[in-house]
Amino acid sequence: MEAFGVPAASGASVTPLSAMRVAAVFACVQKIAGAIATLPIHVYRTNGDIKERLPRDDLWFKLNEQPSAQYTAASHWEGVSVAQLLRGDGYTWIRRGMNNSIRELMPLPWGSVQPQRQSDGSVRYYVSLPDYGINTWLMPDELLHFPGFGFDGLKSMSVIAYAARAAVGNALAMDEYSGKFFANGAHPSMVLTAAGKMSQDQIDRLQAAFVNKYAGMDNAHRIPLVLTEGLQAKEISLSAEDAQLLEARKFQVIDIARAFGVPPHMIGETSASTSWGSGIESMSRGFVTYTLQPHLVRIEQELNRKLFPRDTGKFVQFDRDALIEGDSKAQAEYNRAALGGPGTGQGWMSVNEIRKGKGLPPVDDGEKLFDPREVQAAPDTSKQDAAVENLAAGLREIKAASEYRADGPPPAKPRGHAGRR
Repeated sequence: MEAFGVPAASGASVTPLSAMRVAAVFACVQKIAGAIATLPIHVYRTNGDIKERLPRDDLWFKLNEQPSAQYTAASHWEGVSVAQLLRGDGYTWIRRGMNNSIRELMPLPWGSVQPQRQSDGSVRYYVSLPDYGINTWLMPDELLHFPGFGFDGLKSMSVIAYAARAAVGNALAMDEYSGKFFANGAHPSMVLTAAGKMSQDQIDRLQAAFVNKYAGMDNAHRIPLVLTEGLQAKEISLSAEDAQLLEARKFQVIDIARAFGVPPHMIGETSASTSWGSGIESMSRGFVTYTLQPHLVRIEQELNRKLFPRDTGKFVQFDRDALIEGDSKAQAEYNRAALGGPGTGQGWMSVNEIRKGKGLPPVDDGEKLFDPREVQAAPDTSKQDAAVENLAAGLREIKAASEYRADGPPPAKPRGHAGRR
């Protein structure tokens, strides 16, 4: 069914592959899948209400570096995200060793997995990989099933098949129309007029000769147009239909971005204003909160319930703060708030914790958290202030005495005459 596609109202056949030929779809999928692939995944263990980050081990390596021999972790998570966005579900085979340890996480093509509900209500997965000689049934605990939106227990809703089918079909039709418009080279809105009456045969031969010489990209701006026998050529300006086509193409970009949950300004559509804030940090935070968060939570929950027994207290989690790595100002402000201090309040991270996140060695006395209650009160400096003032007064007296010696005594005041008796 997917090979033939689902026809949209425009008549274009819409499949995941044909949809990826639309620039807006490609940009949305690349933006979401690329962001997920760049986020590191850390393994934690709960200790009461505190989560403790565990050292890197073999599972961390498979989740962050190489899940199997043929894939890097980035390629794996991009493939999972692309399958979720275009087809609804992504699959990864948990291949275990003899001691039940995880030997590899093998990404599976979407078309190679068929989930089927059994008579007892359970679900089993039929995996067919002819190139590897694999045709087998897998139990749910042997397969990582990453669902998309609208999961019904077997499959999820595809963005292409539901929300964006009409928009993608219109975009494909308009791309084809625009391609034919420019491939014609000689503008279709060109009118040739003759001074006298022409027969139908003459009209047909003139049209054929004109198209043969001046139509097509190869002939554009190559051969000058020469008209004889009173013929005149007139180019018609852009029609209302063509102007409406340009506006409709812009609307399709916004409509496709809306279906994928990506803000239009992040895929190059900047004609409309955005309320997502300004700066890398504001846009990244909004993108994580409103777009990536549902995808990340679905992946985390599937990993946690399939990779760890319930009584171990272990779980994995994406490091969402990694998206602000490229903004040094945002990182500085975040670290300053985390350390705490006057004006920022209680600290929740120590100096060494921040240094550890940057791959730096610890420093002495770097484990203590800032507590504003432990800040000492300002010392009483009244005595010091008085001593400084006395010193300043003495300096003024010395300066006045030195001026007296340099200039001589001041003139004596005139004395009054004594009265006669």
